Amino acid sequence: MIYINRFFFNIFKEVRKLYLYSNFYDKKISKINNRELIYKPSPHLLSSLIKYQKKKFKIDDFSLEEIWNNNKLNHKDYKNLNSFYWFFSLDLKSSKKTTQSVVTNWIKNNHRFNDSWDFDLTAKRIISWLSCHNLTFEESDQDYKNNFNKIILKQTNHLISEINKSKLIDDKLIGCASIILVGLCYDNEKNYLNFGSSLLKKISKIVLDNYGFPKSRSIKQMVFYLKYFILIREWFKESQVNVPEHVDETIFYLGQGYAFFWNSSSDFLFNGNNISDKSNFDNYLKRLGYKFKNDSQEFGGYIILKNKKICIIMDAGSTPTQKYTVDYQSGALSFEIISNGKKLISNCGYYKKKENKLNQLSKASATQNTLIIDDNSSCKFSKVQNTFLVKNGLKVIKKNYIIEKDFWKINASHDGYLKKYNLIHDREIEFYPELMIFKGLDKIIKKKTNNNYKFDIRFHVEPNIKLMKTQDNKTILIELGDEGWKFTCDNYDINIDNGLYFGNKNLYSENQNIFITGISNKEIENVNWEIKRI
Repeated sequence: MIYINRFFFNIFKEVRKLYLYSNFYDKKISKINNRELIYKPSPHLLSSLIKYQKKKFKIDDFSLEEIWNNNKLNHKDYKNLNSFYWFFSLDLKSSKKTTQSVVTNWIKNNHRFNDSWDFDLTAKRIISWLSCHNLTFEESDQDYKNNFNKIILKQTNHLISEINKSKLIDDKLIGCASIILVGLCYDNEKNYLNFGSSLLKKISKIVLDNYGFPKSRSIKQMVFYLKYFILIREWFKESQVNVPEHVDETIFYLGQGYAFFWNSSSDFLFNGNNISDKSNFDNYLKRLGYKFKNDSQEFGGYIILKNKKICIIMDAGSTPTQKYTVDYQSGALSFEIISNGKKLISNCGYYKKKENKLNQLSKASATQNTLIIDDNSSCKFSKVQNTFLVKNGLKVIKKNYIIEKDFWKINASHDGYLKKYNLIHDREIEFYPELMIFKGLDKIIKKKTNNNYKFDIRFHVEPNIKLMKTQDNKTILIELGDEGWKFTCDNYDINIDNGLYFGNKNLYSENQNIFITGISNKEIENVNWEIKRI
């Protein structure tokens, strides 16, 4: 059945391709009216999305000969080239004539649908050309302006035609932004504006839960959405068009999420997140007057307890539905601890390249700070079109927390091992601020009589953190900069193992982890552990 479906999918794909390359489709998206560019967006509004280089290049510094006919470009370079985001690295003193000749040359070679018209590339290219209008549009003759406007509107028609067929929600959001921008930039293009705004509203309802957090439970995706919604809002403001109410509402809720997870020292490595530099975005928000606040301890299925010195976060949320698990990691009840700005206990992060086996590894429970039964993850993944999605998820069946001056506590349990092993994992972590002690209890609760089971509990650290085992096999010392901590377990031996860390995007390095292992057939197995500052 799988092969039959794949056969028909490939047939449909080829027929679709023929249609997009046809004269019929070209005529369809070429139906436009001559419009004047009335709003010219400020390029600095994209500074939260574009990595601006301190050193600006002049257009003449680039080799532009037959740039669009270079068949030796790899896929990444091809996408970067055709998105035109590299225009943002150009010095504004660059020759407008040369820059516009590059645009003209692109139009000459790509005026009809081809690979450079991939949905995400087209959306980014429109945004780039319009935002870089000082170079791409100003001081040009009327013929150039007519061709420029025509290709912008033609590409926009293509986006409208294809946006419902785009599989990736993130790409749809970029497409919406592009369509809205064109609607704001061109006289009497309210159809674009209304279409883009209406679809944007639908997308936010599809991807966000009732509290305005991504259904994927991805922190990274939340920040991505926030950046684009703020960008769209600023375009509305700058063009002096009323901001749609749903845009303001979505920003409010996404801002709540950003304030909840914001940490000046490090990113939390859960469900697709990596280490990133938030300072640019923080400055961007400050410059535009955005202030977000969230004093709650629970949001999006995560629990955070913190004071000025210590922060502990636990993933206490259930698995999203399958279509939202592209970047999901099976780390139920995993946790991280930050002490004085330094990560004491850290998940291993996420390897995003889905074609690489490391992507699947980074999704496994073994790379998270949690319990593993018989070397199996708490969620089962299956491959769907080169992407590992959750086939069998889990539910968090209990969660609660306490935070007082002298006592913190998080308690949660999940059923990820119930179906296969008849087991429930229950985790309780207590923290005593004055004593600087974390006391942990992992309970493995057997629901039915079954055979012995093997378990592991892992506690990972960042690559720069050193671990040292004492001779009694009961204590492991953790060197955290100028801080010393010790990890102990009374009822099981503990060991140090080597592993891989994926905290930096699409990179990996060796790290260490503390692990507790055992075999049990008890109805309730209690594993006590402690992390104490020394």
